[in-house]
Amino acid sequence: MGASELLTGIGTGVLAELVLYVVLTRLFKLQAKAAAMAIALVAILIYVPYAIITWPGADVFAINLAIFLTLAYGLGLIGSQAGKGWHWAPALIVTFFVGVVVINIIFVAVADRGITGLFAKLLPKPQSAQVADSKFPGVVSHDYQEKEALYNQYLKQVEEQHARGWKVRYGWVGKPVVNQTAKFRVKIQDKAGKPVLGASVKGQFLRTSNSRDDVSFEMQELGQGDYGVAVTLAEHGLWNLVLSAKKGDDLHEVRASTSIASAK
Repeated sequence: MGASELLTGIGTGVLAELVLYVVLTRLFKLQAKAAAMAIALVAILIYVPYAIITWPGADVFAINLAIFLTLAYGLGLIGSQAGKGWHWAPALIVTFFVGVVVINIIFVAVADRGITGLFAKLLPKPQSAQVADSKFPGVVSHDYQEKEALYNQYLKQVEEQHARGWKVRYGWVGKPVVNQTAKFRVKIQDKAGKPVLGASVKGQFLRTSNSRDDVSFEMQELGQGDYGVAVTLAEHGLWNLVLSAKKGDDLHEVRASTSIASAK
């Protein structure tokens, strides 16, 4: 579940509880504490079975349930004190839980959308031209680590690749710099040291902090087992490389990392 979906679900639940509170106290004339208990019970009876069926994850389940029950508790306290003087203890409890909910919503919004809009205006301006991206969508997962059948297929491929004995050398022609086109070269030889000709060589440069920056490429054959491509990467720092060379039924995969220099 994404952060936007989480916020939408929380907002819908909060709005429903507020409407239910008004209905119970105004139309059915229930006291505030009785209405709050009814709201908490309804939240449990509706959300818990729904969460079990759809199961968004333990963390999302805990966040939603905590917010719904906290809101019901807060409505009961606020309603029971209406027209009366507020004691510092219930006021402090309500303020604490409201603060926790607001702060967590802010964290979720920043993680999903980055430091933009109001957050960018409130925070001090960066001292350098480079601004860190605060969004955390995560890197692309590899299915063979999660599914047994694909993992066994992967192990078989590794054994065949090792027995095939291809030698794959790769690297940059010159020093790669952010936002500047650089030449990336690959040389492929078989177990006997002869060049592997006519292979299809493809790959990806993966950005660990933001998968939206990933760059896919397909290399051109240059002759004598050499393959090349011109690549422009938009961020400096560490990148992961996934490279595959296929000829007929033979598939050779390489995983590595590289570093891109910042512009001077």
